[in-house]
Amino acid sequence: MKKGWGIFPGIVGALIAAALIAPGSAAAQNLDFSSSDSDLPIEVQADDGIEWQQDGQVFLARGNARATRGKVSINADLLRAYYRKGEKGGTEISRIDAVGSVEIVSGGETAFGDAAVYDVDKSVMVLSGKKVRLVTAQDEITADRQIEYYELKRMAVARGNAVARRADRTLKTEVLVAYFKNDKAGKSRIHRVDAFDEIYIKTTQDEVWADRGVYNVDSGIVTLSGDVRIARDDNKLAGCSAEVNLNTGVSKLKSCKGSGKRVRGVLKPTERDRVKKN
Repeated sequence: MKKGWGIFPGIVGALIAAALIAPGSAAAQNLDFSSSDSDLPIEVQADDGIEWQQDGQVFLARGNARATRGKVSINADLLRAYYRKGEKGGTEISRIDAVGSVEIVSGGETAFGDAAVYDVDKSVMVLSGKKVRLVTAQDEITADRQIEYYELKRMAVARGNAVARRADRTLKTEVLVAYFKNDKAGKSRIHRVDAFDEIYIKTTQDEVWADRGVYNVDSGIVTLSGDVRIARDDNKLAGCSAEVNLNTGVSKLKSCKGSGKRVRGVLKPTERDRVKKN
């Protein structure tokens, strides 16, 4: 028979779970996408109660469960918080699993998925599901398989039909890596995106295809390589590499070095040009 105190009402369970991490017992381990106060405890609440399994060193919170540290929270149908004894005494949370209707809120970032695993030691969050999302004040990243967020590197990896959106710009690829930083107002935003495999970019004017690309969000410049194609209206250009400025609409294509392949273009005359010609 498992040791423990069984199922607690939400308010009592929250008080017990709050004591899992006393101030200073989990230094440098933040339940956070960017920065959180590691001196604060992780508090757990749930509508259907909390189960403490001492043999397995795990707390289970069921029914609209929430784990909170400061301004950061993980919400799900079910939460599992795995703990251990700290090297200097006390108790440390080592991992939190979230299952069902997962929502993670941290400062200016919110993530959604069907399931999530947060490795406290590595400061890595992995969200999975049919459609996972990571949303900031300006940007949105979605994927069909999973999104990994590496807290210490301020980096997210989206896998499976990955899409990054900002205003009227959309970048689609199989795998993308997004790097974050805070703006002057302290809001998190994407400043660079590395894209791999079958890239497609859509703006109000252009459509762009390529094999690989690096998008500097601040400058609006996308550096592309591998079978690059650009289309605007009925005009089409193709080359082996390109530099596309999404802010100015200027595109520079380059030929394939050493292959003899030249940059190609098809420019279709406008209706005005046809009238002048006749």
